[in-house]
Amino acid sequence: MSRMIGTVSRGVRAPIIKNGDDIVEIVTSSVIEASEEAGFSFNDRDIVAMTEAIVARAQGNYATVDDIADDVKAKFGGETIGVIFPILSRNRFAICLRGIAKGAKKVVLMLSYPSDEVGNHLVSLDALDEKGVDPYSDVLTLEKYRELFGYEKHTFTGVDYVEYYENLIKESGAEVEIIFANNPRAILSFTKNVLCCDIHTRARTKRILKNAGGEKIFGLDEILNAPVNGSGFNADYGLLGSNKATEDTVKLFPRDCQVVVDAIQAQLKEKTGKNIEVMVYGDGAFKDPVGKIWELADPVVSPAYTSGLEGTPNELKLKYLADNEFADLKGEELKEAIKNKIHEKDGDLVGQMASEGTTPRRLTDLIGSLCDLTSGSGDKGTPIVFIQGYFDNYTTE
Repeated sequence: MSRMIGTVSRGVRAPIIKNGDDIVEIVTSSVIEASEEAGFSFNDRDIVAMTEAIVARAQGNYATVDDIADDVKAKFGGETIGVIFPILSRNRFAICLRGIAKGAKKVVLMLSYPSDEVGNHLVSLDALDEKGVDPYSDVLTLEKYRELFGYEKHTFTGVDYVEYYENLIKESGAEVEIIFANNPRAILSFTKNVLCCDIHTRARTKRILKNAGGEKIFGLDEILNAPVNGSGFNADYGLLGSNKATEDTVKLFPRDCQVVVDAIQAQLKEKTGKNIEVMVYGDGAFKDPVGKIWELADPVVSPAYTSGLEGTPNELKLKYLADNEFADLKGEELKEAIKNKIHEKDGDLVGQMASEGTTPRRLTDLIGSLCDLTSGSGDKGTPIVFIQGYFDNYTTE
């Protein structure tokens, strides 16, 4: 009988990882122990993935509010700063904002609306329509925003992020002015010195501001892109991808991850005899239909992965074949026809109708999203994910 099980994703428990721990040994031994307990064996092209958080924790890649403040002050001069397009998150941005405000005399906070970059809504599109507001052109003051929309709270967190960020800035010792706009040039009426806090659109935002006369223009990826006072840092992403650690510290996105995944792959090969792919993952990329957030607050889903995870899926759409090319077949005859089609498929199916509807994303983004959903973000205690059968297809026995 043909094998009935396809892809399997298992969360693997691990010790609580601290600064200085051997992440390579911990991940490898955790997966080996899990296999012994659960009774599964290893195959070539299995996947071991670990959260970016445990890699960063093992590296001790942390920074304080004061470290952020010192870097902001050094880059901007300690006067008025425009802080534009931050995401609405207590975990992702609040502690960063404390440091930014502490390094400035005044913060002009410019929030995008109706939502932030990753989908957290301040107000609904319906509310904008009702009030006759055009988010593409209208710049709102805080007073006008309150007059129109009152005190809206986030669907799931129950937080009014406008009020929350305003108070954070004041508590950190800076003056604050809040505006709402989606054109980055709007900030230049208030200050020529701007910190761009968007994640995936940051390069465009910085380019627009520089071309429009901005003077000191930096992104979050350029704050703590080198050590400050001996702090952690990330040369590629700076504060992007950071998370709250305590009320005064952030854990930065991990650095130098490629050496980690390569070392784990080598150690697993030595212990299992199999060529197992390895990756580090952060946020997945998927949208919540209720809260509207599409999750990806990290600069990338995977900062490092072994070479076998490069590329995109190359798959045929089985239901397309069943409904079209083999519409007159059924039962065993249909099954064999589809198997033969899979065996014969080209190495590159891009543009072919038989692949229409298959997911057009990079493997690491798809697998990282699967891992993020498997491990969760709370108390499951499974920061390692072991995946089998991901590269199987209908013909695999």
